[in-house]
Amino acid sequence: MALLIKSGTIITASETFTGDILVEGEKISSVGANLHVDGVEVIDAAGKLVLPGGIDPHVHLDLPMAGTVSSDDHYTGTKAAAFGGTTTVLDFVSQDTSPLTANVGAWRLKAEKAAIDYAAHMNITRLDQKVAGEIPDLVEEGITSLKVFTAYNGRLRLQDGEIFRVLRIARERGMITMLHAENGDVIDLLVAEALVSGHTTPEWHARTRPAWGAVEAVLRASALAAQAEAPLYIVHMNVAGEVDQLRYARERGVKVMGETCPQYLFFSIEHLRRSDGAKWLCSPPMRTPEDNDRLWKGLADGTIQTIGTDHCPFFFDGTKPITYEGTSIAIPGKELGKDDFSKVPNGLPGVGDRLPVMWTYGVRAGHITPNQFVALTSTNPAKIFGLYPRKGSLLPGADADIVIWDPERRLTYGIAYAKHRTDYNLYEGWELVGYPDKVFLRGNLIVDGDRWVGRSGMGRFIPCQPGAPAL
Repeated sequence: MALLIKSGTIITASETFTGDILVEGEKISSVGANLHVDGVEVIDAAGKLVLPGGIDPHVHLDLPMAGTVSSDDHYTGTKAAAFGGTTTVLDFVSQDTSPLTANVGAWRLKAEKAAIDYAAHMNITRLDQKVAGEIPDLVEEGITSLKVFTAYNGRLRLQDGEIFRVLRIARERGMITMLHAENGDVIDLLVAEALVSGHTTPEWHARTRPAWGAVEAVLRASALAAQAEAPLYIVHMNVAGEVDQLRYARERGVKVMGETCPQYLFFSIEHLRRSDGAKWLCSPPMRTPEDNDRLWKGLADGTIQTIGTDHCPFFFDGTKPITYEGTSIAIPGKELGKDDFSKVPNGLPGVGDRLPVMWTYGVRAGHITPNQFVALTSTNPAKIFGLYPRKGSLLPGADADIVIWDPERRLTYGIAYAKHRTDYNLYEGWELVGYPDKVFLRGNLIVDGDRWVGRSGMGRFIPCQPGAPAL
């Protein structure tokens, strides 16, 4: 049966208006005022907001790390995303074997249980002539973005010349290169010195990953992108100076874009100094309130294009089981590094928190407008990664990924609402105003208030298209 969403306040990246949306099958067929269609299901959205489903451009699901695995798999993580209003996620394929397409195939088998739609980026962590020749094959697999690292020596890092080669290959094929920006040489030296000196608490995770390393890596990578005449996307920006360097490069015509994450807007190194500081341990680390402020300004003035989450959760105490969907489960987590910060699995839950937290503390607090909210969390990621207008829009012909948002719903947020499969939430006790009421995936209702009506395997792999614009 067709669906007619009536009289909602429709918010897109560029417009706000009262109107109706007609959904036929899995697609939006019409958007307008006073639509009248016989024989359809009608939802009265008066007093509610109607938004395109969120797109999280940066998640890590079922990721092995530090002797364990991230606690959300492709079902549990995407279910959590749906409750927060996100209907598409972009995960990462690791370069574990050869050829590159074999890694894609293995990842797609794991992802078949996803409850929402999904796409992928490819990590390039080893480059030789053979790998370089395999990169173009990824386009046929629907993967058009390549992630490289300037940190994690001996595991993930490429040298500058190799990054330059990746940038040029990506340019030639209409792909985009993504960068994790830190200085691996400095980090390795400082971590070794800290441990020898007996500095083992989570605070030292941040103190051994200096902000200046991120700043110079962004400038260096922007320079490489300029020389390669290729687009570049900086992931999880967390430092004021990174925003400055991004702005500097963009003002000079470099096709470089930036992403930040909610944790870098709200938390600081002070959280790592708490007795439960490992909950906030991720890479890059939390910085300072001054960095928080500069990132907010970068979002507001358009210097930064997207808000992802870098969702990669671990149990805080994996020795104590939790109950998930009626089953007891415990997965080794951050307790693995209780005596050594360098052994704490790096990562945080966040995919379900992003939209509710950013609405209350971003939009309602006056940092960004409702239209910017939609652009940063849905439309811009769709455009950058070749999913638009199928995703990230409320246009006729788009997938009917729709969130009906109750702007007046009040709740005390935390683990009681977040559906991540882990034992803590970073925003425990935060007061929220505004929350998803109904969430549709390709026209199918998957979240109805606090009720889950989706299922494992509902999600589909969405191929990314090459030649996407640099925003």
